[in-house]
Amino acid sequence: MDLAYVCEWEKRPKSNHCPSIPLVCAWSCRNLIAFTTDLKNEEEKDLTHMIHILDTEHPWDVYSINSGHIEIITCLEWDQSGSRLLSADADGHIRCWGMTDHLANSWENTVGSMVEGDPIVALSWLHNGVKLALHVEKSGASNFGEKFSRVKFSPSLTLFGGKPMEGWIAVTISGLVTVSLLKPNGQVLTSTESLCRLRCRVALADIAFTGGGNIVVATSDGSSTSPIQFYKVCVSVVNEKCKIDTEILPSLFMRCTTDPARKDKYPAITHLKFLARDMSEQVLLCASNQNSSIVECWSLRKEGLPVNNIFQQISPVVGDKQPMILKWRILSATNDLDRVSAVALPKLPISLTNTDLKVANDTKFFPGLGLALAFHDGSVHIVHRLSLQTMAVFYGSSSQRPADEQAIKRQRAAGPLIHFKAMQLSWTSLALVGIDNHGKLSMLRISPSMGHVLDMNMSLRHLLFLLEYCMVTGYDWWDILLHVQPNMVQNLVEKLHEEYMRQNAALQQVLSTRIVAMKASLCKLSSNTVARVCDYHAKLFLIAISCTLKSLLRPHFLNTPDKSPGDRLTEICSKITDIDIDKVMINLKTEEFVLEMTTLQSLQQLIQWVGDFVLYLLASLPNQGSPVRPGHSFLRDGASLGMLRELMVVIRIWGLLKPSCLPVYTATSDTQDSMSLLFRLLTKLWLCCRDEPHPSEPDDTLIDECCLLPSQLLIPNVDWLPINNGIISKLQNKQLIRLQFGKAPGLVGHTVSSQFDVFVRAPGQPKIDHLRRLHLGAYPTEECKSCTRYALHVSLR
Repeated sequence: MDLAYVCEWEKRPKSNHCPSIPLVCAWSCRNLIAFTTDLKNEEEKDLTHMIHILDTEHPWDVYSINSGHIEIITCLEWDQSGSRLLSADADGHIRCWGMTDHLANSWENTVGSMVEGDPIVALSWLHNGVKLALHVEKSGASNFGEKFSRVKFSPSLTLFGGKPMEGWIAVTISGLVTVSLLKPNGQVLTSTESLCRLRCRVALADIAFTGGGNIVVATSDGSSTSPIQFYKVCVSVVNEKCKIDTEILPSLFMRCTTDPARKDKYPAITHLKFLARDMSEQVLLCASNQNSSIVECWSLRKEGLPVNNIFQQISPVVGDKQPMILKWRILSATNDLDRVSAVALPKLPISLTNTDLKVANDTKFFPGLGLALAFHDGSVHIVHRLSLQTMAVFYGSSSQRPADEQAIKRQRAAGPLIHFKAMQLSWTSLALVGIDNHGKLSMLRISPSMGHVLDMNMSLRHLLFLLEYCMVTGYDWWDILLHVQPNMVQNLVEKLHEEYMRQNAALQQVLSTRIVAMKASLCKLSSNTVARVCDYHAKLFLIAISCTLKSLLRPHFLNTPDKSPGDRLTEICSKITDIDIDKVMINLKTEEFVLEMTTLQSLQQLIQWVGDFVLYLLASLPNQGSPVRPGHSFLRDGASLGMLRELMVVIRIWGLLKPSCLPVYTATSDTQDSMSLLFRLLTKLWLCCRDEPHPSEPDDTLIDECCLLPSQLLIPNVDWLPINNGIISKLQNKQLIRLQFGKAPGLVGHTVSSQFDVFVRAPGQPKIDHLRRLHLGAYPTEECKSCTRYALHVSLR
């Protein structure tokens, strides 16, 4: 492990961000991090409980929310899509925050619930029934269906037709469980029930889900001499009301409390966590005293109940008729450790068929098998989530290595050390975020080999496997890019494309845009592939424009045929290879292309981009031997050229309805039909490349005609990428970067960034809305919001 970057608050004289007690943070599948601090106002002597949301690519650009919670925030939980956030406080209030217009820097409180005056100790969204397991031992398989399998998992609650019902569940300090259900009409159904008849104080709790749709709640009163209680919770809707049923499950006592040598050594249970939200059979427990801790991992197993010989003679037990009982068994336990301050658990649903305590050498160091323990001395340990054996260690600035025991004693006597109070692992377990007791955020890399020496091929195999997982699930992959070095980019892109091409056509269509976005973010990390980022960015934009324009086509008759107008357009354009655009247009039903005039005019910017892009590609054909030029890959991409050809036909038809929507060209001759000229050249180039396995070289006549284009039409400047100011390309040299919240860093230029300068619009030049292709001017009158993800930037006004 090593430290990637640190981000801290600016010290202010009158008001300051101070860490909350307790401090909580959450990491979403979109690589958005939410954490809490208190804004202290010395004049009014009160605290404002703040929620901060940041993107890991731009951690300094934090969005702070005045949560409105009166008491301290105790829980933060992202939903499965990473677009909504739950916050709960010590007064029993729960608020649900949602993105405004899908913007990560604009949030609003939509709905909520409350248990008046009862602090919330555990919180979770209800399970939606989606679970995709990773089979690490099959990472070399060619089919994604073998590597990632859909696990049969029932939602916590279903609507009519089996659709999962959204909502959340919370546990309070007085032993109540409250469930809130979000109805499709926006209403909230809330119900509260006691976990058991004899209510008792709940100091710690956690929530997990079973494959059968039930919910399991684990509770502790904080004393190691008391049992860890488990309850099964079933949620249903009866007569438009939420109903909660609870049932007591087998409990357990920590092993350290039953050991005579350690009976009174660890009086308090400080951490209680299920190993995963969808793994209710395994739980992690930590008991502590003022200076040290011990961690235990337990598993719930079904065991046969012994039957007395007398009863066996009367009624012999045959096969599955033997009575069974659920019993907790300890899997592993640590020796005495320094006091644990925070725990972070992995989120990867790894199938443990061959990755139990005895695992193969190529899978036992897989990232998702480790959990993180932070200690009061400032160190962080990654331990195996079942055996609890140490796999990697990070020593903070205030921590000392074990050999320097005297220094540790001196620091403990001097005062509290800087340590993480809250931690979260990323969704691929390749990064770890920690918030320390000064409110500072630290981002740590976790090696794909978990600190062990593996060859380059095995490390690349792990990264490729996780990239494929993100591509299939739709999760963000920023944390994987932390470990990609420039010499890995080419290999990863090629292997990723090979694995993608092995999948069936239906799956390829679903993943077509995701793999292009993934290739763009990878190629951004190497100066040798930086020009390809522009091509991938343009291809994504081209796909978006094509889908948008085709979706506007409507069949002329109500009894629609099997194929949509867009599908028929593609089929006809692929069959008719005529170079005359008007002859191709005759074969289409023009009544399907009729749109309102205002709609056509609003599409002019997108139509102009298509026309400019076609002109740029054809003009660059004579220089096709230079792969460093943007647009190089399009000259051999038959599918993309065919897409451009279809759009040219659509634009031609729409131009007959409203000529002002046509792309504007600056031509040397007033009589020249620029659209027909470009379509003719584009069709010739497409005919050379449409047989993708065996493309032919363009003939000299076509190249000569393209050479004449600059003398016939003014070649436009294509805006490839907006300003690139992300941090991922600055982290490759493995040097710590120190940042400040709310202040853009003056990072030293990187070689990859300097390569981008050729294609990126300079800060002083007119800005462009990269989503709608609108020119905003050098100094827009309205404030702009910009997407900060990789090379796929857009400006949202």
